[in-house]
Amino acid sequence: MIRFSKPKHQKAGFSLALVATVVAALVLLLGVLTRLSDAGLGCEGWPSCYGSSLQAGSMDTAPESVLTSTAQIEIFHRYLAAVLGLMVIMLAIISWRRREMEEYPFRLPTLILFLVAWQAVFGMWSVTLKLLPQVVTFHLIAGMVTFSLIWLLTLRLGSRPWELNEKTDLQLQRLKPWLLVLMAALLLQIGLGGWTSANYAAFACSDFPTCQGEWWPDMDFRQGFDFTQPVGPSYLGGKLETEARVAIHVTHRIAGLVLAVLTVIIATPLLRIKNSQVRVLTTTFVMLMLTELLLGVANNLLMAPMLTALLHHLISALLLLVLVALMTGIWLAKPRYQRQES
Repeated sequence: MIRFSKPKHQKAGFSLALVATVVAALVLLLGVLTRLSDAGLGCEGWPSCYGSSLQAGSMDTAPESVLTSTAQIEIFHRYLAAVLGLMVIMLAIISWRRREMEEYPFRLPTLILFLVAWQAVFGMWSVTLKLLPQVVTFHLIAGMVTFSLIWLLTLRLGSRPWELNEKTDLQLQRLKPWLLVLMAALLLQIGLGGWTSANYAAFACSDFPTCQGEWWPDMDFRQGFDFTQPVGPSYLGGKLETEARVAIHVTHRIAGLVLAVLTVIIATPLLRIKNSQVRVLTTTFVMLMLTELLLGVANNLLMAPMLTALLHHLISALLLLVLVALMTGIWLAKPRYQRQES
């Protein structure tokens, strides 16, 4: 359970960080919509869109094949990302002015600002390099990490540390390495999802749990995971052979299964801990993971319709949100026995 402090106990910048978290989530979802609607190349210029930076309807130089609605999605995505960038700059300024204050997280906003700046660069490269899979995938991972860090900043500014008894604190200390493994596995799976999407491998297997009617179909892992592939004229629609796309798809499935098993292994001892905050967050994470698996299967069987594909990405973002909240609570907790001794 996430409990924010009363306004008088919240640190400066909390409200702005909370709004920035929501905006970051919207930027992520709009980025996914841009990808699913094939709007990634709706504006081939950057930062302008066919000579117009205000509205897609006035793109006099755009080719007839470019849909106005597609370009508008890309333009709105850029504008919303710019708004997020301004918010992050404001948070960095607030933190710099309070860098001498005890327990104020002034380094974290600077890191977020650095990542947002690089996100702008990778957003530009996504367009200028014609949706190069390496760039698109890294753009997604960096976006998820940025979203997680903004949420972490919100928690640091607005919530009070958990107070744990000695037994609960010792139990959670033992689980810290496992939580780090779970976070790494979740980010890896998100990265594989991005690589699957960037290479248009979501439709490589139309059946489940088999793929193309086989448990282990013909796959080309070398080509499927060749991160040194050269820049081509355009990657819209993908350039890989079928066997390479199948290899990507199957790897994403296996990684999802591994992540689910890890969730069960780590959630079991967490749910035995007698702490309402730990139990609520752990239960939420498990339910979200189950929903994510079901949406993955639905995407496969229904050939990834827009709604289920968006929900699939939304749940992955919520999984990060819940896991960050759980880990933040555990890492910043103040054991009661230490507080009483002092």
